[in-house]
Amino acid sequence: MAGRDPFDYPHDWEADVVLSDGGTVHLRPIVPTDADGLVAFHGKLSERTRYFRYFGAYPRIPEKDLKRFSTVDHHDRVAFAAFLGDDIVAVGRYERLDHGPSAEVAFVVSDPHQGRGLGSILLEHLAAAASECGLRRFVAEVLAENAAMVRVFRDAGYQISREIEEGVLHLEFDIDPTEESLAVARSREQAAEARSVHNLLHPTSVAVIGASAEPGKVGHVAFVNLLAAAFTGTVYPVNPEHHSIRGVRAYPSVLEIPDQVDLALVAVPAEAVESVLDACLAKGVKTLLIVSGGFGEAGPHGLHAELRLVGEARAHGMRVVGPNALGVLNTAPGVRLNATLAPRLPVRGRTGFFCQSGALGTAILADAESRGLGLSTFVSAGNRADVSGNDLLQYWETDPDTDLVLLYLESFGNPRKFARLARRLARTKPIVAVKSGRHAVRPQLAATSTEIDEASVQALFEQAGVVRVESLAQLFDTALVFAHQPLPAGPRVAIVGNSSAIGLLAADTARMQGLRLAFDPVDVGPQAGPHDFAEAVGEALTSPDTDALVVVFAPPVAIPGTSYARALRETVVELGQRKPIVSTFLAVEGVPDELAVLSEDGVPTRGSIPSYPSPERAVNALARVIRYAAWRQRPQGTLVTPSGIHTEQAQGIVREFLDAENGKTTLLSDTDVVRLLGCYGIDVVPFRVASTVDGAVAAAAELGYPVTLKAVDERLRGRPDLAGVRLDLASDEAVRTAYETLCEISGDDDVYVQRMAPKGLSCVIGLQDDPSFGTLVSFGLSGLVSTLLGDRAYRAVPLTDVDAATLLREPRTAPLLTGYRGDEPADLAALQDMVLRVAALAEDNPEVRSLVLDPILASPDGAFVANARLVLGPPPSRPDTGPRRLRAINPLD
Repeated sequence: MAGRDPFDYPHDWEADVVLSDGGTVHLRPIVPTDADGLVAFHGKLSERTRYFRYFGAYPRIPEKDLKRFSTVDHHDRVAFAAFLGDDIVAVGRYERLDHGPSAEVAFVVSDPHQGRGLGSILLEHLAAAASECGLRRFVAEVLAENAAMVRVFRDAGYQISREIEEGVLHLEFDIDPTEESLAVARSREQAAEARSVHNLLHPTSVAVIGASAEPGKVGHVAFVNLLAAAFTGTVYPVNPEHHSIRGVRAYPSVLEIPDQVDLALVAVPAEAVESVLDACLAKGVKTLLIVSGGFGEAGPHGLHAELRLVGEARAHGMRVVGPNALGVLNTAPGVRLNATLAPRLPVRGRTGFFCQSGALGTAILADAESRGLGLSTFVSAGNRADVSGNDLLQYWETDPDTDLVLLYLESFGNPRKFARLARRLARTKPIVAVKSGRHAVRPQLAATSTEIDEASVQALFEQAGVVRVESLAQLFDTALVFAHQPLPAGPRVAIVGNSSAIGLLAADTARMQGLRLAFDPVDVGPQAGPHDFAEAVGEALTSPDTDALVVVFAPPVAIPGTSYARALRETVVELGQRKPIVSTFLAVEGVPDELAVLSEDGVPTRGSIPSYPSPERAVNALARVIRYAAWRQRPQGTLVTPSGIHTEQAQGIVREFLDAENGKTTLLSDTDVVRLLGCYGIDVVPFRVASTVDGAVAAAAELGYPVTLKAVDERLRGRPDLAGVRLDLASDEAVRTAYETLCEISGDDDVYVQRMAPKGLSCVIGLQDDPSFGTLVSFGLSGLVSTLLGDRAYRAVPLTDVDAATLLREPRTAPLLTGYRGDEPADLAALQDMVLRVAALAEDNPEVRSLVLDPILASPDGAFVANARLVLGPPPSRPDTGPRRLRAINPLD
């Protein structure tokens, strides 16, 4: 690696990163042609900054130093530059010391960009590069008065040793990620990405580029909607052919606008967007919202234009929403932003909504309004070329105006990051998601074609705390409960109504959803008046056996139901009970006026009782909320790193094979699989390869009887006609006979001779890719029946100890492992440890594209792997590991 071509650096070291103020820069290794840029960068540094970096005046870079600074080997000497457009705004570098495991690290950030988090980002990326190159430790010399740089190191989360001599701090620290350093990086990532979305949703000025005076045109609609919502900032129409639009002065170009522009809404044809981008870059616009179509959705040429546009925007510090977006809105009184093509700003609420589909966006907003669901913010991101649902999750996590998150997703940009962010956010705010076309993504995203059954998909969403629904109707049904009602303490449901038939229907639905009835449904009868009806509701609600309440009402002939609804609401308000209530009332869908508790704005708020056209829908919505509440009450578990793991050794093996195969996907031999698994403490039952009958006998004697024989050829191992030669072989003669039979069937002289594992139940643990969740760990019992029934359980990486434990108990055949019908239970602790080791292998080595341990013989004495199959290949283009970075601009994303 040392002596590498100075222009040849690992491509994955390049990254777009979000800074603490929400802006972006492009990070890449320095190459010799950056010399002029380094000179220009250095020339703009203040005397104080140069002094802090070089411990002296250093007014200019001598030619000798310039060559050294700009020519590095990307191994022992690594340097990164942060670019804003064509300008370098920060540089970080390390240099290995005495060919050892330590390197000296240093940074310098241009004065206008100090305080934006560039030092911390450079440190993360340099540490990751150094780890790849075999370094383990950084040292740094920092002037004690350079408080900002001292803070970069101090706050990074590493265990730092310090010494001070003559005003210079000498710092040393190991660069292996620690729990604290990872937590620091995740916290900074959340703050930065949330800030970038905050900039999008809280602009003080919006330019509508392509604003039109002609009704019906997209530019006209967008402009009028902004004005109609009473946006609290300034709106600038941009149109070179008009002096004003709707009485507002128009500008021929965004460059002509005299003030700062925070958000540019672009409504011009696709072929004109590039020139608009150039003007916005020159103007310093923070965010570009492109409602124009004709990009990635239109074919390869459009996709190419889209990727080029986003790359250019990010490199100049700008985020992009779209293209082909419906727009964004914010109902906060201090903003009132309707930068969408939808005609009205929704009523204010505490629900955030991310919608990938622009076509459905208008219908979604109308549906929310008709049901009485207020919104805080809404983003329709269209093609998601840059800003995605993950960015919004980061924002909503700390947004004080949002208590509930709704997602309409067609595909995932970075599934592993989604799972991580959702898991964290869902602990405090419910997430309800419609995931349409679960496998309607580009097939290149998946390394395997294994389908996952719907029950497992549901379990994976629940692992992340996401309430998954199948339709927009179910999304809103569930959202109304979350938005207006408290979470239940348990699964016990009471049912009160004036119709026994409807009450029994609600009870049957509750049982099918796995809920418990607090008591038999209460039927007050069709002749009961509002007072009797409300009294029965009150008794059920105050019962200690009730966790949630379903109220069903069928209007009696000639008796208006409004008085019953008001009596119900008044009783609930009077009792002040913190138990969720849903109803089937007045055949109304949403929140009728009689059941609404209104906010100061006159819209339904907490305490309002949602109503559904049928008891089934009411109970199904409540059941989702109950399951979510149970998830929140369960222990999260902790991320566990098993002992005896040798990550560096494993990564060396992986690189060795990928380098040998030029990065192509490759199936490892059994011997090499044993080497790699051994780095994670996963032992395969010992075996030997024999090429002669005497060699087979000798191998059996070395391993110790009894043994089994199996074919080397992977394709023959599962053939039924080989079963006879895989039984226990307890003598030399039995081995000889088996060897000859196996060679005759397989046509190959090479066979595996393997020591017999202890008797036990055959299980299988696997790794595979999924387009919705990233890398999955699977578990089930081996065998044809389990395979046919799809009896596998799945969890997304990374796994907690609780995830691993529940994974083992989820398959329908799992009771066989726990002493079914009096059998001695298997060692579940050993199986759980193995699951965690497989998960750690996946976390550390994204190049492991699939892994199958089958069979694993689970017995009271432990878990023993008899066979393993492992495929290596290029890692996914969107891992959620390593230093902070934006999702790569890639056609597969």
